[in-house]
Amino acid sequence: MKKTPLLNIALSRVIASLGHGDILVIGDAGLPVPPGVELIDLALTKGIPDFVSTLRIVLSEMQVESHVLAEEILLKQPPALADLNTLTEQAALGERRLLSHEEFKQLSRKARAVVRTGECQPYCNIALVSGVTF
Repeated sequence: MKKTPLLNIALSRVIASLGHGDILVIGDAGLPVPPGVELIDLALTKGIPDFVSTLRIVLSEMQVESHVLAEEILLKQPPALADLNTLTEQAALGERRLLSHEEFKQLSRKARAVVRTGECQPYCNIALVSGVTF
């Protein structure tokens, strides 16, 4: 059995397959998944699993170079934003880039996969850009 916290087979497989610059999106329950992009659906019910818990588990296995958020998250200020700011300050998410929510949805078309959570707070979506460990 794996020693790391991530147990989901599909998510672990996708992270292991990422190359430098590949994108993995973690989204709330309402984020549309573009046709042709793999969906890893973790949502069970409203709030389970939540966005931040899912992100922290992904970060236990994924090297992140940078991340992208929709600028609307700064206007709505969902509780997850404080965690995102802390993770950014701790250098766990690399450099931050902001796009409009519409541009974010266009960017998600380039993702290797979209991870759907049960999060129901507005704009709790992040695009993680894969880095390298060397």
